[in-house]
Amino acid sequence: MTLIEALTAHRLVAVIRGTDPAACVRTAAVLVDNGISLLEVSLTSTDALKVIERVAASGVQVGAGTVLTAADARDARDAGASFTVTPALGEGVTASVELGLPVLAGALTPSEVLAAHRAGATAVKIFPASSLGPGHITALRAPFPDIPLVPVGGIGADDVRRYLAAGALAVGVGSPLTGDAPDGGDPVDLARRVRAFVDQAVRP
Repeated sequence: MTLIEALTAHRLVAVIRGTDPAACVRTAAVLVDNGISLLEVSLTSTDALKVIERVAASGVQVGAGTVLTAADARDARDAGASFTVTPALGEGVTASVELGLPVLAGALTPSEVLAAHRAGATAVKIFPASSLGPGHITALRAPFPDIPLVPVGGIGADDVRRYLAAGALAVGVGSPLTGDAPDGGDPVDLARRVRAFVDQAVRP
């Protein structure tokens, strides 16, 4: 399944960022078991590449997040990441495209959205989404109806439908979803949160 197909089908990307590698892998398993199967592991996590390797080996579609440099993109590919995610435009985007990795490129303004698209981004990550809200997605969709937009940053379960209704292809969710699970927190609490997010992402 291509990244666009996965975003369209799943509508949620879970962002894993943590200090406990084993807990990060466990978090991935809980996410998948409860209905979120498109995952991103931030390279700012402890031993992130090893986490990506383990998650990818389980057959889950996993990307590498916070890809800033060409080395980050190469390392992500070598670890088994099937796509990359960047917080902004730059070397991480261009290197991913050159390596043939689908990339969710970070942008916020109309100029950045257009630049990300022209740089070869598969979809554009609108970050930080919560700073401007769902109305920003609606506004961006007017001049860019054919550019897939994925808002990320500060999005809670109650916000998911509002962003999707505003025209987002999918929504990226981090700490409001994963909480302290990637640092060793309770997986039962995580499973409860996952179900709440999945319920909100179901197409009416």
